[in-house]
Amino acid sequence: MTDLALTDLDSFRLKARGWLAENAARYADVAPTDLAAGRRFRGALWDAGLLGLTLDPAYGGQGLTDDYQKVFTEEAARYSLPPTGEAVTTGICAPTLLDYGSEDQKRRHIGAMIRGDEVWTQLLSEPGAGSDLAGLQTRATRDGDEYVITGQKVWTSGAAESDFALCMARTDPDLPKHQGLSMFIVDLHAPGVTIRPLRQMTGDAHFNEVFLDAVRIPAENLVGRENDGWRALTAMLTHERLALGAGTGAGGSGQGWASSASAEFIELARRRGLAADPVVRQELVQLVIAERVLGYMSQKMRDEIAAGVAVGSKGSVAKLATALLAKQSASLGMALAGPASLAWSADDPEGPLLAQALCFSPMRAIAGGTSEIQRNTIGERVLGLPKEPQVDRDVPFRQILQNPAGR
Repeated sequence: MTDLALTDLDSFRLKARGWLAENAARYADVAPTDLAAGRRFRGALWDAGLLGLTLDPAYGGQGLTDDYQKVFTEEAARYSLPPTGEAVTTGICAPTLLDYGSEDQKRRHIGAMIRGDEVWTQLLSEPGAGSDLAGLQTRATRDGDEYVITGQKVWTSGAAESDFALCMARTDPDLPKHQGLSMFIVDLHAPGVTIRPLRQMTGDAHFNEVFLDAVRIPAENLVGRENDGWRALTAMLTHERLALGAGTGAGGSGQGWASSASAEFIELARRRGLAADPVVRQELVQLVIAERVLGYMSQKMRDEIAAGVAVGSKGSVAKLATALLAKQSASLGMALAGPASLAWSADDPEGPLLAQALCFSPMRAIAGGTSEIQRNTIGERVLGLPKEPQVDRDVPFRQILQNPAGR
């Protein structure tokens, strides 16, 4: 890997500017859905020493300050480029592994995650444990130097394309439900792992259900301490909300510099002769304001993270705002396009985009914890309101009546 050995931001800017001028054109037409091409772009950036800028050199990064990342982001914004990270792999799993993984786990995986050699996902939700993740029933039993994991996970993003997962499982059903959980690294190509797609109303199968039938993993794949998984899970959910709401990522590998929806909708309004309509203009202004506020809030949180300030539950504010903005954007886009958002010719590649956005937008209010859960978190941990009643919190999981499989 190239050693930048730079202490001067101006020199670094020239290096980044030169590399982008020479290489950006070949990635300009990469579609967001072309994950393989996006990962090749990340690999090229990594090899040039322009990815993983703030990552510890022990894990292959450059060990630079966040100022260098800001400079690169400014230069890259001049081009249409694929994202420099993925929401789950680099925005959620890598930061969680950096927080709780062993040195061996971090040295083995972090660099590969950021440069795109390994794709990761999360095995969290279950058919009977969604918002109440502490009620999960997937079991992990110690057997010598291995753990044997059995259970079912659902709504797993990108599992079919992933290599590894951070999996939550119950290691002691005699402890209260929050205390008997552990986190593991699971190889999704291991015997006993079955992945089935879940078809969405968009026609895509972004989510999956994953069956774990006596999957054996090395004991060294335990992340953190046994029965202390809830603490790691809490950190993971914080990273998830920040990644989805503020675009954060490990080592400066956020999700890129996508153009705002408002800019596209302003052009759409002009093309359809609606730019002078006072109602349309008001709706566009409201969207611009919401995007700007979320952008400033996200930048503040990224700066706090770079400065070592614990963001904590403020990530739920960004996550909730993102869900509301997604719904607002999708609805406005459909209204502007009118009938064209519902019917289009088969040879029009842009025809279904607005309809797909509308159908996909509810996911933003579910992934990473529903908007209702985010409001509870904000109320309790940001505003200091009383907690919701939890009558089963201190009961051994085996004794919880709605859990016949755990007895």
